[in-house]
Amino acid sequence: MNQLRLGFMSSHGGSNMQAILDAASDGRLNALPAVLISNNSTSTAMERARQYGMPAYHYSSVTHQEPETLDRQILQTLKKHEIDYLLLVGYMKRLGPATLDAYAGRIINIHPSLLPKYGGHGMYGRYVHEAVLRSGDRETGVTVHLVDGKYDTGAIISQCTVKVEEDDTVDSLSARVLEREHEFLVETLIRIANQEITVG
Repeated sequence: MNQLRLGFMSSHGGSNMQAILDAASDGRLNALPAVLISNNSTSTAMERARQYGMPAYHYSSVTHQEPETLDRQILQTLKKHEIDYLLLVGYMKRLGPATLDAYAGRIINIHPSLLPKYGGHGMYGRYVHEAVLRSGDRETGVTVHLVDGKYDTGAIISQCTVKVEEDDTVDSLSARVLEREHEFLVETLIRIANQEITVG
């Protein structure tokens, strides 16, 4: 099993990152969580990283007004920490071209539906689950995919299904999908580390 050096980008809670930190700590996942970048200086993700002892940086339009400068700073930080894969765990901004190019095929996102269903601009969090419930679908799920610069269009790495119950609300469906996200992202990274899945 290869040890994965992982970088993270998150805007808010970072609960998927926490699932990975826990899996790395207890030995289920052979990974070294190396760095977090957040565009929100007060995000829970920043606190999670600090508690774990992982370097955490706040970079945003507040710290770098020009998008090109922000992109270069993000890339420089990721290279400094020698990451193998960059995980977008609730990062609500688009990456710049320099970062996308440097880590092409190695930027991983997790989405709370079975893409290509319910993906695209503005489709995140509860908006996805609202759309699933409106559609009457009896099944939704989780998609782990590569990031290609557009919203939710990168190559799919792995998917799993989650049943939609007849009495589901947005909150109940969201909670059940998120719980599965935490497990499934770790499962997928274990398969990547074991070279059962080839990424890039």
